[in-house]
Amino acid sequence: MVHHRESSFRQVSVQKQDANLGHPSSYAGHQPGSRRVLLFIFLTAVLPSALPAVSTKPIDSSIVKRIDSDVQVILSLTKTPSAVIGIVKDGRIVYRKAYGLRDLERRTPASIDTHYEIGSITKQFTAAAILQLQEAGKLDIDDKLSKYLPDAPHASEVTLRQLLSHTSGLPEYLDGPDIESAATKPAEFAQLMARVSGKPLDFIPGTKMAYNNTGYILLGRVIETLSRQSYHDYVRKHLLEPAGMAQTYTVADEAHLSNMAIGYRQANGRLERAQPIHETWGWSAGDLVSTLDDLEKWNRALTHGRIVSSASYSAMTTPARVGVGESDYGLGLFVDSVQDQPRIGHTGGSFGFTTANEFFPKQNVHIIALTNLNANPEPGEMITTAVFEDMFPDVAAAAAKPAPGEDADVTAKAKALFEQIETGTKGSSLLGAKLDAKMKNGLADRLSREFSPFGTPRHFIYKGSRPGTGLRWYDYIIEFGPGSHLKFALGLDDEKKIVSISFG
Repeated sequence: MVHHRESSFRQVSVQKQDANLGHPSSYAGHQPGSRRVLLFIFLTAVLPSALPAVSTKPIDSSIVKRIDSDVQVILSLTKTPSAVIGIVKDGRIVYRKAYGLRDLERRTPASIDTHYEIGSITKQFTAAAILQLQEAGKLDIDDKLSKYLPDAPHASEVTLRQLLSHTSGLPEYLDGPDIESAATKPAEFAQLMARVSGKPLDFIPGTKMAYNNTGYILLGRVIETLSRQSYHDYVRKHLLEPAGMAQTYTVADEAHLSNMAIGYRQANGRLERAQPIHETWGWSAGDLVSTLDDLEKWNRALTHGRIVSSASYSAMTTPARVGVGESDYGLGLFVDSVQDQPRIGHTGGSFGFTTANEFFPKQNVHIIALTNLNANPEPGEMITTAVFEDMFPDVAAAAAKPAPGEDADVTAKAKALFEQIETGTKGSSLLGAKLDAKMKNGLADRLSREFSPFGTPRHFIYKGSRPGTGLRWYDYIIEFGPGSHLKFALGLDDEKKIVSISFG
């Protein structure tokens, strides 16, 4: 619903997930735990210039040409009707442009001030609100949820910090075959909670990270309980107004916004209007609507101490500690890497939109992309990644170099397996018995739905190998086109059978 770095709020797909509000996954004959390659330098206190963002000399025309070309390619490949992009470098706006049509039926062009649903980008607003309340002495994020919402599911087992960092293990309220129809209709908070009540935790809280929207609607209720304001009133007074964001609304306001983009989705190979998610479903997990200009204002306010303290912002941008594997999420923000460069931000997805708001601290650049198509791979993140690569081609070229020691036979297996994944092959001599059985028992169909839209790989880039428990991992980056990359790893046993695979 609202997002992957993901697909769906990062839908449950392969470890990066939004449930359409979506995160990466690992599949194996046994469960090895997923691997995320994270860079932790530059991720806590590297902030852009304290000056307000102002227009400055445009970026070099050759870079603009590359950006325009790649954005057009992405829009064409994904059939995305429109996109709006903005680049802020060293605190100064260096590029903005709108592409395509915000309304296909009326042939209305998108503009810089077009409104788009921003999906799970909403989560950083919710996280900031919780941290404001902590700074005011009204809560402690290491308290159990039961202190504030004693009747919530598993309230005595999870902390607010675990809700913020997706390490709670709570079931996902957006799961279920009825979600696309149910989430377009109004619902009470109790109805949303009923979707997870009585279900066990997915894992022991704090032991690993799994993207989860349930935690964020619980945080919205905590905000209401302690502030004695509605969630949206609190956000407007304490977040939007201090940031100067006069053009940010909720999905409930869309009918009254004259420059609102229409959301679309793919259905049987054609684009159709997507039903908007009801505000009572997205809510504090992903129901804000905004513009390029307002998100630029938010980035400035958040990173310069106008919303939360520097200590709280540092907490937002520090990956959570987990007992198993690694986490690529802080508090309301992803903290990961692209092209071996640190990245802080969030993507957002709803029934008809995908968006991305990304900060690259080493280069001191913010890149925002708003689009009106829900698709996987996500056009919003594809665009921000492509724009980053176009601005810093030497960085992209360095990241595309293979690691030494590549085994040609293993790479051939990786290519053959991924082709089988995209085509939905249900049995393979490449696989160990347990993984082969899982593929035949439905996993092959799930993976094909997830990855066939990526198209034909252009390059497999070997990134090294590492030991695992009873296997050896081989890591690759698969490149499909501008801004479209996938981390892919396969684990081989002593008989050179593939017994585990991971993505993300």
